[in-house]
Amino acid sequence: MLFISTSLLFLATVLPRWAQCRDPAQTAPSYAPLSTVTSYAPVFTVPASADVGKNVLPNIKDPQAVNPQSVCPGYIASNVHSTDAGFTADLDLAGPACNVYGNDVESLSLLVGFQADNRIHVQIQPRYIGHENETWFILPEALVPRPPDEPRSYGSSNQLDVSWSNDPTFFFTVKSKETGDTLFTTEGSVLVYEDQFIEFVSSLPDNYNLYGLGEIINGFRLGNNSTRTLFAADVGDAIDANIYGNHPIYLDTRYFTVDDAGQTTYAANATDKTARYVSYTHGVFLRNAHAQEILLQSTNITWRTIGGSIDLYFYNGPRAEDVIKSYQQSAVGLPAMQQYWTFGFHQCRWGYENWTVLQGVVDKFAEFEIPLETIWTDIDYMRDYRDFENDALRYSYSVAAEFLSKLHANKQHYVPIVDSAIYAPNPENATDAYPTYDRGVEANAFILNPDGSLYYGAVWPGYTVYPDWVGAVLDGSGAINWWIDEFVRWSKEVAFDGIWIDMSEVSSFCVGSCGSGNLTLNPVHPPFLLPGEADNLVLRYPEGFNITNATEAASASAAQYSQDHPAMATASSTSTTESSYYRTTPTPGSRNVNWPPYVINNFQGDLGVHAVSPNATHHGGSLEYDFHNLFGHQILNATYQALLTVFEGKRPFIIGRSTFAGSGKWAGHWGGDNESLWAYLYFSISQALSFSIFGIPMFGVDTCGFGGNSDNELCSRWMQLSAFFPFYRNHNTLGAISQEPYIWGSVISASKDAMQIRYLLLPYMYTLFALANRDGSTVMRALAWEFPNEPWLAEADRQFLLGGAVMVTPCLVQGASTVDGVFPGVGDGTAWYDWYNQTAVENVGPGQNITIAAPLGHIPVYLRGGYVIPVQEPALTTADSRNNPWGLLVALDSKGTAEGVLYLDDGESLKPAATTWVQFSATSTSLLVSPQGNYVDTNSLGNITILGLSSAPSKVFLGGAALDSSYWAYSAASQSLSLKGLNGRFASGAWRSSWSLTWA
Repeated sequence: MLFISTSLLFLATVLPRWAQCRDPAQTAPSYAPLSTVTSYAPVFTVPASADVGKNVLPNIKDPQAVNPQSVCPGYIASNVHSTDAGFTADLDLAGPACNVYGNDVESLSLLVGFQADNRIHVQIQPRYIGHENETWFILPEALVPRPPDEPRSYGSSNQLDVSWSNDPTFFFTVKSKETGDTLFTTEGSVLVYEDQFIEFVSSLPDNYNLYGLGEIINGFRLGNNSTRTLFAADVGDAIDANIYGNHPIYLDTRYFTVDDAGQTTYAANATDKTARYVSYTHGVFLRNAHAQEILLQSTNITWRTIGGSIDLYFYNGPRAEDVIKSYQQSAVGLPAMQQYWTFGFHQCRWGYENWTVLQGVVDKFAEFEIPLETIWTDIDYMRDYRDFENDALRYSYSVAAEFLSKLHANKQHYVPIVDSAIYAPNPENATDAYPTYDRGVEANAFILNPDGSLYYGAVWPGYTVYPDWVGAVLDGSGAINWWIDEFVRWSKEVAFDGIWIDMSEVSSFCVGSCGSGNLTLNPVHPPFLLPGEADNLVLRYPEGFNITNATEAASASAAQYSQDHPAMATASSTSTTESSYYRTTPTPGSRNVNWPPYVINNFQGDLGVHAVSPNATHHGGSLEYDFHNLFGHQILNATYQALLTVFEGKRPFIIGRSTFAGSGKWAGHWGGDNESLWAYLYFSISQALSFSIFGIPMFGVDTCGFGGNSDNELCSRWMQLSAFFPFYRNHNTLGAISQEPYIWGSVISASKDAMQIRYLLLPYMYTLFALANRDGSTVMRALAWEFPNEPWLAEADRQFLLGGAVMVTPCLVQGASTVDGVFPGVGDGTAWYDWYNQTAVENVGPGQNITIAAPLGHIPVYLRGGYVIPVQEPALTTADSRNNPWGLLVALDSKGTAEGVLYLDDGESLKPAATTWVQFSATSTSLLVSPQGNYVDTNSLGNITILGLSSAPSKVFLGGAALDSSYWAYSAASQSLSLKGLNGRFASGAWRSSWSLTWA
C-alpha cells in the first residue's frame, strides 16, 4: 500500500550554507566563510548567487529588438563561375553595414555544389579568414566531418535544382526537379552575415509539416508558431525549451493531390480520406555548432546563429527514410552497432547506497522472475562524487570484485555513471589528494581561463576542471589520452561493462571560473538542495494520483505546500521592482562572447549560467563560445576510444546525455531527467522518433520517470511502453519512493507481459540495428514514414512502429482503459494482426480511429502483413534467450506474401569474424529460408505460425517430406497455421542450410 510522510529519505541534515552576494560577471569571485575553517568537517556551500548571471532578455521576447530584415542591406553576387559540379560567386554588401547584432562581414564567398544525385551543398562564409578568427566562422572537419562529394555528381543529373538572383539583392532557391516545388528560397528576404549573428529566411507552404531540430520535449510535428533554441543546457526535461543536445536538421514533408493525368497539387489541408495523395520529403541540415535559433512562423522559417557559417545540405527524398539514410551515410555516420546484451532490461536509481543494496535489487528481480540484464549505479558509488574513484566504505573495490564476479557469472552486466567534470583537490588537505586530477594537469588535459590558468567551475564534488576535448583534437593536448588512461586504470578495479556519461553540456553550478582562488574550500556543496534533503523532500506524484490514492495525495499535497511556503514568507517580501535587462551592442573589431548582442532564448538566460563560460579557452586559443555545443559530442568520442582500449575488439556500450550531429556513431542517448508525469510518458515517443532522424536509434527514457514519485498505474503503462524502445531502463531520483518494477504487484504483471514480447523480439530488434549500422535505416519509425501517402498521419505520435512490422498503440492517459488508434494502409490493402489473438483487423477504413481495449496491464501490439519475424523463446537474461529455440511468425499480406531477414553474429565483436544473414520469403503455400554467411548458430527451430491463411491445408511438407498432423494445426477462427515441436527436425541448428515449408 502506498503511503507518504514528511520523513521521506533524505541524504543528511542540512549542510551549513553561507549567503554571499557577488557581481555575477564571468570573473573569479572570492568566497570566505563567516568563520575560519579549522577542520574539514564543515562543508562550504556555494551560494545560490554564484549561479546567477546577467539579467538578459531573449531577442524574440524583447520589444526593443531590431528586426534585421528591416535595416540590413543584404548582398550582391558577382564573379560567378559555373562548373559541372556547381558554381561559385563573390557576395558583397549591397549597402551600408547595419551591424545590428555584430559586425557585418563585407565580403563573402558562395559555393554551390551538386554533391550527389540527391544532395546539394550551399556554403556561404567570409572571403577573407585568418588564423586569428578561423574558429569564429569555420567548423573544423576534425570535430564534425563535412559530407563529401560523390564521384560524378553533376547538376544535370541531380534531383534538385539551385538558382539565384540579385533582384533586389542576392537570394537563392532550391527546387525539386520532379515536382517543380520550391523546397527552400530566401527570396523576399535579405541575407544578414555578421561576426556574431547570421540570419537567413525561407518561405514555407501553408500548414507545413516539419520534424527534427532537437533536442526538445514537445510533439513530434513541429509547431508552426514556435522557436527552437539549440544550445546545450543542463536544465532537466523542460518542455519546449533547449535541453541537452543539438541537431540542426529538419525533415519537411509535403502532401499533394494527384489528378487523373498524374499532375500534383500541394494540399495544405489534406483531410479527404477518399482522395489520392502522394508525399515528398526533403531534409535540410545546417552544419554549424554555434548556438542557434530557428523561428518557425506561419509562412516561413528563420534561421539565426551567433557564429559560424552557412553550411547547408539539402537532401531529396522522396521518402523520409531516404533522407534519413542519406543524412547518416553522408553527414553524421552510421549508428554504432550495439552488443546483444544491451537490448535487455536495465535497472538504475540515484540512491542505491552500497553494493549490498545493489545485490538486494538484483536478488529481488530474480525472486519475482523479472528479466534483469544490467544493474546501474548513479553518482552514489563515487568517492565524494569523483570520477574513477569508488567510495572505500560503501562501494569498496574488494566487495566490487565479489559482487561483479557473481553478477557476470549470472550473465548479467554492470554500468556506472561517469560525470564530465574532474574534481580539483584542496591544496591544503593532504587527505584530499586526487591522482586523476594530477595526471590531467600534467597532460594539459583541462580547459583554461583566458590568461592561461586553469578554469575552475563547480559540479557535484565541488570546484572542478573540465577536459579540453577541442584542444585535444585541434591542438594535440592530452585530454583524450589521459581519459583513456583513467578508464584503463579504473577498469582494473571495477569490471564495468559499459559507461553512462552525464552532465556533458557541459554543466557548471556557478558562473565563471568560480573556483579560482577558492580551492582551499573544497570539497563544497552545490548551490542548491539535493532531492531528499530537508526542505527539498520529493513530494510530487503523477496527475490523477489524487483520484486513485486520495489520502496519500492529500498528505503529500499538504507537505508540498508547507515546503514551498515556509512560515516566514510574507506577501511583503514580494519584489515589485521592474526588471532592468542587460543589453550589449557590437564592438568594432571584436566580439562580446560572454554577452553577445543577440540574446538567444536560452532556458538558463545568460550563456554562462549553469555552464562553462563562453570565454573559457581551449588549448590553441579557441573559445568555448565557438565550441560549447560539441563538449558532449566529443566526450563520447573520447569515451568510445577509451572503451575500445579497455575492451579490445568489442563494441563499446555508451549512453550519453549531451549529443550533436554524429554522436550516434559512438553512443546511444537517454531522454534525460524527465518527470514521473503522464505528459512525459507521451513525449517519450516524440523524443524517440526525433532521435531516429538524428541517427541515434539506441534511445530510451527514464522509465516510470526520474523526478518526483511514480505510482503503480503510470509505472505499469511506462514499463510496457518502454519495452518497445531500443534502450530500456528504469531510473529515478534520490529521495523519491522506489519504483523498481517489483514494487507493485500490477507493475510486476504488466512488466513481465511486455518483457515477454520484447525478449521474443530481440532477434528482430538486433537485426534492425544491424540494418541501421549497415545503411542508416531506422529502428523506431513514425507511421507517416512507412505510409507516406496518408496525410492524416502527419501528426501521429501516440503510435509508432518498431521496424516495419510491429505497431505499438500504448494507452497514455491516466485512468483510461481504452485507446484510440489508426491502422495505416488499410485503404491500400495493408493487413494488420493482433499480436495476442493473431486475428486480422477487419472493417477499418483509411484514417479511421478505432477504440481498442487497453485495460491496465495490457499494451496493444499489432503485426503488419507482409513480414516474417524471427523470434526466440525468452529468458531472464539475453544470454539465456540466445541459447533458446527459434520460432517464426509469418504475417501474410493481402496478396498472400511476406518477407523477412535475420542477422546473426557473436553479439559483441566490433568486427565479427563470422556473420550470417537469413532471408525469409513466404507465399500462401510456402515458406523459403535461405541463410548466407559463416556464423554458426546451433539452436533448433521449435515453432512456426503463419497468419492470414483463408483455408486449412490438407498436407504440410518440411523439406519435401510430409509432416505428421500432430506437428501442425489450423485455426479457422484466426485463419492461422501453427506448427510446434519441430526441434528434433532442426537438431543441428535452424539456419545451417536452406530449407522450405510447403502446404497444399
